[in-house]
Amino acid sequence: MKSIATYQNFYFVGIGGIGMSALARYFHSIGKNVLGYDKTPTKLTKTLEQEGLKINYEDVVTDEILQLQQDNSLIIYTPAIKKLSILEYFQKNDFQILKRAKVLGLITENTNCIAIAGTHGKTTTSTLVAHLCKEIDLPFSCFLGGISENFNSNFLFNGNEYSVVEADEYDRSFLNLHPNWAAITSTDADHLDIYGDKETIEKGFSDFANLVKNDQQLFARKGLEIGRKYQSYAVNEKADYYSDNLRMENGKTIFDFHSPNLPTQTMEWQIPGIHNVENATVALAILLGIGAEIEKLKIALSKFKGIKRRFTKHILDNGKIYIDDYAHHPTELDAVIGSAKTFFPNKKLLVVFQPHLYSRTRDFAEDFARSLSNSDELLLLDIYPARELQQDFEGINSAWLLEKIQMERKEVCSLEKALEKIKNKEFDVLLTVGAGNIDTLYDPIMNWLGNK
Repeated sequence: MKSIATYQNFYFVGIGGIGMSALARYFHSIGKNVLGYDKTPTKLTKTLEQEGLKINYEDVVTDEILQLQQDNSLIIYTPAIKKLSILEYFQKNDFQILKRAKVLGLITENTNCIAIAGTHGKTTTSTLVAHLCKEIDLPFSCFLGGISENFNSNFLFNGNEYSVVEADEYDRSFLNLHPNWAAITSTDADHLDIYGDKETIEKGFSDFANLVKNDQQLFARKGLEIGRKYQSYAVNEKADYYSDNLRMENGKTIFDFHSPNLPTQTMEWQIPGIHNVENATVALAILLGIGAEIEKLKIALSKFKGIKRRFTKHILDNGKIYIDDYAHHPTELDAVIGSAKTFFPNKKLLVVFQPHLYSRTRDFAEDFARSLSNSDELLLLDIYPARELQQDFEGINSAWLLEKIQMERKEVCSLEKALEKIKNKEFDVLLTVGAGNIDTLYDPIMNWLGNK
C-alpha cells in the first residue's frame, strides 16, 4: 500500500462517529478533500459540515462518490458499520479501504504515541493528557473520543513529535496502535458482541499492554491484572502514583498527589468526582514521566474545563438544574446518577435515558435496571441501534427493559416526543444520558429552561 499522505480524497463511511470525526478533521486540516456518509444527522455532523466537510445521510452512491478515482481516494470505515450500498460500491470498484484504527495507527506510528485505553475513563483521561500537553506547549496532535471544552474539538494539531490517542477496545481496534506510553483505566465487561465474555476482554487489554516496550511507560489502575509489570495508580490507597485527602473548597476539587520522586503536591481543579481524580492521577503520572515540570502541570490542571457531555452541568436562574452525560454502560450510569444525588441531595431527579445498542441492553439488562431504579422518575427512550438491526434482537426493546426497573414513575417514550414529556414533568434536577442521538435534545432543553 502507498503512503496515506499521497491520497487527495478521503471518504469516511460512518463519519459522525466520535473517533471517525477526529480523523476526518485531521485530513481536512492538512488540506485534503474530506467527505463521508452517516445514517443520522447529529450536532457533531452539523459542526463538521460547518467546517467544510461534505456529508451524505442516505445510503446511495452520489455523484460525488462517482467522481472519486481509485488512485487518489482512500476509503475509511468503522467496524461498527456493517452492510452498506456505499461500502459495496467501493469494494466492487477496487478502492483502497482501511479501518479507522489502521489509519490512526499509520498516522501515529512515527510519533511518540500516548494511548489511553479502558472501558471507562479513557475519554476524560486522554482529553486531560491532551490539555496538559497543550498547556505546556508540547509538540503533539490528539485524536479524542470526546469534545474538549477547552479547545471545542476532538482533534488538535500542535506538532507531530507526540500523539495522544484514545485507544478503542471495540473490535480490538487498539491493537493497531504503536504506543510508546499507555494507560489502562479499567477492564470491565463491555462489547460482549465482540469478546463474548469478561476473560476475553481482559486478554484483549493484556495484548494491548504488551505493545508497550517499557514497564516504566505503562500505567494501569492498581489491582488490574494485565499479565505484566506496570506503574500503578490509585485514589485513597497507596500505589506508585496516588491521590488522597480529597476535599471540596469554593466549588473546586482539591487533592494531594503523591509520586515516587517528588514531595506531596496539593492539586486543584474544577472537575468533581473521585473517579475523575483517578483519571487526573494517571494523566499527571504520564506527563511527569515524559519530563514535564510539576509546577506547570499544576497550573494546567486548574485550567481544565472537562469534556462536553461528561457531567455537563447548568444551574438555571429559575433554580432548575440540568445535567447532560454520555454514560451508556451501567457502571457509568451508577457514577453519574450517584454524583447527581450526592451533589444535589433531597432534590427530585428526572432521568431521561437512551439505551445504546440492542446487544448492550440485552447483556446488561439487570444492571441497567438496578442503576436506573436510583432515579426518582424515568423517561426511557427507544434503543439507539447504531450498527445493529432490530430484527436481529427479537423481544429486546425499551418496554422489555422498563419492566425490570423497580420504580413507580417510569415510562417509555420516543426521542421525538421527549421534550414535550419533559415539559410536563415536575423535577428539580434533569439528567439526560446516553451515547446515541439524545444529544439533539440538549439545545431545545436549554432554550426551554432558559425561557421558562
